[in-house]
Amino acid sequence: MGKKYIVLAMISVLALSGCARLDVPRTNAGPQLASNDPAQAVVSPATAISASDIRTFINPSAAAKLSQKEQAEASSAQYYALQFGRPGAPRSWQGDTGASGRISVGPYVRVNSLDCRDFSHVVTVAGTEYERKGTACREMDGTWDAVDS
Repeated sequence: MGKKYIVLAMISVLALSGCARLDVPRTNAGPQLASNDPAQAVVSPATAISASDIRTFINPSAAAKLSQKEQAEASSAQYYALQFGRPGAPRSWQGDTGASGRISVGPYVRVNSLDCRDFSHVVTVAGTEYERKGTACREMDGTWDAVDS
């Protein structure tokens, strides 16, 4: 009986070891930056969010009507949608004076060694929707920049 258990245990270990791949780094950070140069300074998400000019990602008419807190909420949601969002799955935000928004992103595409995504950011202020569509690319330092909107 003891040999059966040892054989079954060895078969289980061998079967499971076939599922592991040692050559693939595991990360939850999404796609890697375009540069593999360790000397490149990568900013923290908080710094990347604050470095983004949300006015390039939303309709200018809506931007003028948002409070500072709403602009910060929109900027954070925009960053996380671009960085981690699934294509077509909207990410929403809610402001302190009633404004709200939702961001949808497309799949990653490689453009001139940068990771880029199409985006659509709809902001609702006092029942009126303002939309901006465009393409954003992740810069070498980890920040996102709207390059076409």
